This record gives sequence, C-alpha cells and structure tokens, in this order.
Amino acid sequence: MKKKEVKKKSSNGVNVHHFFDSKLSIGQRSADLVAEVVGSWGFIIFFLVFVVIWMCLNAYVLYFGIWDPYPFILLNFVLSCLAALQAPVILMSQNRQTERDRINFKYDYQVNRKSEREVQQILKELALIKKHVYENLGVKIKSSNSTKKKK
Repeated sequence: MKKKEVKKKSSNGVNVHHFFDSKLSIGQRSADLVAEVVGSWGFIIFFLVFVVIWMCLNAYVLYFGIWDPYPFILLNFVLSCLAALQAPVILMSQNRQTERDRINFKYDYQVNRKSEREVQQILKELALIKKHVYENLGVKIKSSNSTKKKK
C-alpha cells in the first residue's frame, strides 16, 4: 500500500519538490525504495516467518542435513549483515527526508510572510476606507446640523 504524498505547490502552481526529486541519483532513489520496503509491516512479517522457518528446518528436519546447528551462527551472521547494510541506507533516506522537510518549512515560511504582508495591506486599506466613510458621514452630519440651525 503506497502512502499518499501531499504535493506542495507554489503560487504559480509548480510542484515545489519537482527540482529536488529530479536531482536524486539512482543510489538515492534505491535507498528510498529500500527504506520504504524495509520499514513496512509486510517486510517484518515476511522476515519473521523466514527466521522461524530457518530455525525449524535446522532444529527438527534432519534429512536435509543441518547446515546451521542450534546456536544458529549462520543466521546470526545473516541478520547482522542485513542490519549493517540496512542502517546506513535507512539513514540516507531519512537525511533526504529531512532535506525535503527543510524545503517544506522554507516554502511555508515564505507563504506565511506573503500572507502576513497581504493581511497588513488589507488592514491599511480597511483603515483608509473607514477614514473616508467617517469623513463623508461627518460632512453629512455637519451639513444637516447647519441646515437645522438656519431654520
């Protein structure tokens, strides 16, 4: 199951991450894929089943010939190698995700600053409109008062 990714767009409708994603090397893309697969429940369940089958075959089935007796040294070696290879690949993928987050934060900050400037501009215009309305009302009130005094 693929997770849905929110694609941020700039004010002109261009995907913000397009340039970041287009610069990824084959190694970086494969690191992202490995991190996505290894970090899934499917992989965890598959690997758990694999380890249980490995231990059962070695402990109980004698006609295959035991290639890895009880302390399962070969299995330990395989698991250690897998962990040693997975850790840097996952860290590379996390570093790339951190860079994407940094781009998101920078974009969000720019949008927030622009919104703040627009709100300030709207408040200034509203104050101007308010001033003109009060001036026009004040003129009308004065003129109506002066006409009443003349009568």
